[in-house]
Order: sequence, then C-alpha cells, then structure tokens
Amino acid sequence: MSVFACSLQAQQSSVPANQKPNTAESAQRPEPAETLKVDVNLVNVYVTVTDQHGSPVGGLTKENFLLKEDDRDQTIKVFGRESALPLSIALAIDASLSTRHDLPLEQASAKRFAHEIIRPIDALSVYAFSEVVKEATPGYTSDLKRIDESIDHIRVGAATALYDAIYLASRALDSRKGRKVIVLITDGGDTVSRVDYKEAVRAAEEAEALVYSIIVVPIESSAGRETGGEHALIQLSEDTGGKYYYATSVSQLDEAFKKISEELRTQYLLAYYPSQRGSFSDFRRIEVKVTGVEAAPQYKVRHRAGYYKTKSAY
Repeated sequence: MSVFACSLQAQQSSVPANQKPNTAESAQRPEPAETLKVDVNLVNVYVTVTDQHGSPVGGLTKENFLLKEDDRDQTIKVFGRESALPLSIALAIDASLSTRHDLPLEQASAKRFAHEIIRPIDALSVYAFSEVVKEATPGYTSDLKRIDESIDHIRVGAATALYDAIYLASRALDSRKGRKVIVLITDGGDTVSRVDYKEAVRAAEEAEALVYSIIVVPIESSAGRETGGEHALIQLSEDTGGKYYYATSVSQLDEAFKKISEELRTQYLLAYYPSQRGSFSDFRRIEVKVTGVEAAPQYKVRHRAGYYKTKSAY
C-alpha cells in the first residue's frame, strides 16, 4: 500500500461504513492543501480525435491542429503521435458492497484489458476502493502475472471512497513520465471520501491524467442508482480529456475496455510554450480544433480543459 493510501486509510478508519462523515467529523478534516507557485514552461496536451462513428482518427499532422489558451492562439512546438510513448495506467476498481454481484465479472474483464494494453514499456497499478483505498499491486509494473494476482485478490468492502481513489491515483501518477491514465470501474456513488469532488478533479488535472470512467449499471431503473455520482464522473472524464462509458453487461464492459485501448494507441501530443497571458485566473483554459481536413466538421476533439498555473502542495 502506498504512503498516501496508508495515511488516508488511517484517517478513514473511524468513519462508519454505512454513512458519510457527520458535521462534527467533517470539522476535524485537514485543511485543503495549499498551492505552490510554479513556472509553467512547456504545456502538454494529449488529444483524441474521433469521427462521426466514434472511431479514432489517425494520420493527422501538426498543421491540422489549431490550439488556443484563454482564446489566444498558441504555437505548437512539439507534435507527436502517441502510440510509441509509454503508458502509466491506474486501474481503480470499485469493491464496495453495491458492486458485490458484479465484481467477479469486472475482475475478469479488467484482466483481459491489462493483457491487451500493457507492453514492456508500459506500467499499471491496481487500486481497490471501498471504505478505504488500497494500492493492490503495489507500485507500477508491466508484469501481467502480478497484475492478475492483484486484481484477483480484491475483496468486497462496505462503503465507497471514490474521490479518495481518484485523488490518490492522481498523486501517484504525478511524478511519472509519459502519458498518464486513470481507468475507473464503478457504479458512480461516493459515500465516505475524505477529499471532495473538486479536490479529486484538481489532482487529476495537475497530474495531466486522462480519466476514463466505466459506469456499471446492472439494473437501469434501479431505485438505488446514484445519478449524481454518474454525472460527476461524466464531467470529470470530459474535463480531463478522457471519456465515460456505461456498461450493463459483460460484453459492454469488454467493449468499453476495447475502445479505451484503441484510443490510447491513436492519440496525439501537442505541446506549446504559453504566449502572453490573456487572464489573471489561476486556471488556463485550452481549446483545440482540427482544420484542413474535409471531414473536420464531423470530428470530435477531446483534451483536458486546461491547467492550473499554481500547483497544490501535498
């Protein structure tokens, strides 16, 4: 288990598994992390382009992209197709009580995904989250046997610390090189996290991690369905340049993993040195468009919404 996970687990140990922290407990929560001033030099933007059918678009060149920061045109200094760059993937699996019937199927599908995506230059770490977050691997590895064993040893817990899982996975990814991805398998609910949604999103954005959410919905009309949590995951995925998928069966779960794998092999890297600032906001908004291609109006371009000028201390 990572140092972050150990620390957060210790904080969570007193939280009842069947409820959110009460007001008194919330008052004891640590203050939000301060921010540190950093000089942002080269800004990396990982871009996915898909056609009207949702299929990844390859073969684009640097000249096919227009990039803006806070509505100001930027000069692309680095351009690359990302299939050759190493991947660091945090695979976070919901092991709360609400997923107990689907967990074995999720584990089997997750192992198939790992075998499909991981190359010797890539690395994956398995996280299991219920009332606590555990880095099951631990650390990042390309050893498929270790990955399989980590996934197999996940056991059902009680509550759901989804935002804690996103936060901890993001912090662990922050120092890694290359592309960084978080893949979540969850029903979308959060009940006991020590950090909130805003903190989780910021951690993912600071780590430059793309978040792919696979939202498992066994019964579409279930009275216990957490639609608020689903909407939060959808927004998180969109803001980080990832994507969300719904899965109501094993075949749909496998299909979601397949699409994620295909996307990660056909992304583009656009990097630039920011020109004169257009605003004094701490958050810099990024916009990317495709041009010079006949079908460009039908293309969908996904990338992170922006980046923070200052970085949280943790």
